[in-house]
Amino acid sequence: MSDEHGKHGKHDARPPHDGQGDGTDVPEGTAPDAVEGPGEPQEQLTGRQRLVAGLWPPRVSRAQLTVAVLLFVLGLGLAIQVNTTSDNGGTLRGARQEDLVRILTEVDNRTQRLEDEKRGLETQRSQLQSSSDQAAEALKQTRQKEQQLGILAGTVAAEGPGITLTVTDPHGSVEADSLLDTLQELRAAGAEAIQINSVRVVADTYFTDGSDGVLIDGHRVAQPYVFTVIGNPQDLEPALNIPGGVVQTLEKEQATADVVRSQKIVVDALRPSKQPDYARSSSR
Repeated sequence: MSDEHGKHGKHDARPPHDGQGDGTDVPEGTAPDAVEGPGEPQEQLTGRQRLVAGLWPPRVSRAQLTVAVLLFVLGLGLAIQVNTTSDNGGTLRGARQEDLVRILTEVDNRTQRLEDEKRGLETQRSQLQSSSDQAAEALKQTRQKEQQLGILAGTVAAEGPGITLTVTDPHGSVEADSLLDTLQELRAAGAEAIQINSVRVVADTYFTDGSDGVLIDGHRVAQPYVFTVIGNPQDLEPALNIPGGVVQTLEKEQATADVVRSQKIVVDALRPSKQPDYARSSSR
């Protein structure tokens, strides 16, 4: 009996573990997942897991979404602006030579008028600063300004150098839009005061086609249409006679346009002076 117990005890006995072996023994308390694989350190595996956990699923905050929408809108606006600029450039590239010459002339004339106005304002400032009686000088300039505004408003008669444009339309083919184009061309060339037959042209003048002819500000105007224009004749006449300009357009409509320069043009058709109902001066 004791011999069997001794044998069994000897058979069940195991040598103590000394921590040394062939590398296949797993210490107690160590998870199998933590076992290092060959050539793959534990730190790299943990770093990849953290990277994947940080990127997926994606987390978008409200602030990030707002910034993304604003960037999209900004990019869309820039794209539209670039497209519009490209379209405008293509229009000019496809324009005829005479149209480009006309546009360049108009730009030069406007630049010159702005320069003249700038010099005039600088002269007025110098006179005010150097005058011994500044109050009298200011009153004088105020009256001059009143005359200028009266001319522009059509409440004061004016005279000066300019041209007379006579449009004869025997076939009745000239319509309101043709006369409006003529007026716009004269204004672009520097016209300062304009009268068509007996109607004074101002900023809010309008043209309409009536059953019995063209109406200007509601007044019927019979042909021939006579434009009496005050301005620099050397700018006004070439603007009308450029290739593809007003004169050639009217001739295509079987009308004739005669331009005559003069050093004394009188514009004496007047508009009634109107007092505003609601607007008041803001100066005190």
